[in-house]
Amino acid sequence: MTNYEFVDSLPDLVQPEEYADHPTGGLVRLRISVENGEISILGDALRPELIEQLLEALGPDAIQQMLCG
Repeated sequence: MTNYEFVDSLPDLVQPEEYADHPTGGLVRLRISVENGEISILGDALRPELIEQLLEALGPDAIQQMLCG
């Protein structure tokens, strides 16, 4: 089971000016990086459930998530 860790901030991969170009909310962006042998996947989406499903399918121990208001 994946644990969610709430954090104060994460980099934005989707910018507000892009919202109008994706009225159905289907925009998802990923950034995959490798540093010191560790793989990090940063994701951002207009619809949070899309990115959550994708990241959970990868089977990580934890997913860091930022609460948006």
